[in-house]
Amino acid sequence: MIAIYPGSFDPITLGHVDIITRGSRLFERVIVLVSSNPNKVPMFSTAERIDQIERSIGHLSNVDIDHYDGLTITYARQRQAQVLLRGLRVLSDFEKELQMAHTNKTLADDIETLFLSTSTEYGFLSSSLVKEIARFGGPIDHLVPHHVAREIYQCYAQTPPASMPSPAMVNPAAPSPSVPKPMDCL
Repeated sequence: MIAIYPGSFDPITLGHVDIITRGSRLFERVIVLVSSNPNKVPMFSTAERIDQIERSIGHLSNVDIDHYDGLTITYARQRQAQVLLRGLRVLSDFEKELQMAHTNKTLADDIETLFLSTSTEYGFLSSSLVKEIARFGGPIDHLVPHHVAREIYQCYAQTPPASMPSPAMVNPAAPSPSVPKPMDCL
């Protein structure tokens, strides 16, 4: 049985890695589908996100990575997948995901949506939260794979917090450097 795990993965978090790993134990094949969210401006290009995911889950032999910018249901049909895999963190996720699952069922009643609740330690975690913490110089190494953390720090032109104090800590009177917007990374 093939499952599709769709998302923007901008960036991939340890919560995503957890869902992918657990999904890989449940299904013969899991396809991590990198898609664009028209409501968000990406920090990383599609190719960069695919590379980040490959480096994060390359040890899972039954997981593939692909990208698609149309309806996930259309892609699932093209790949003959039977399941859409979705992670749930909090109640508000459930409301949104249930609406999407019902909508997808009207488009393809032969494709099921399976919800996996996140592991407790990742219940609060989102890509948006990671970017916000990094933007303001906070540590993110415990939230994303280490190679992804390095790329995010580079994107915001910051030194990882644990290795060097910020300029404001050295000289509190110094003006703060401007923080680039996510599109500056593309």
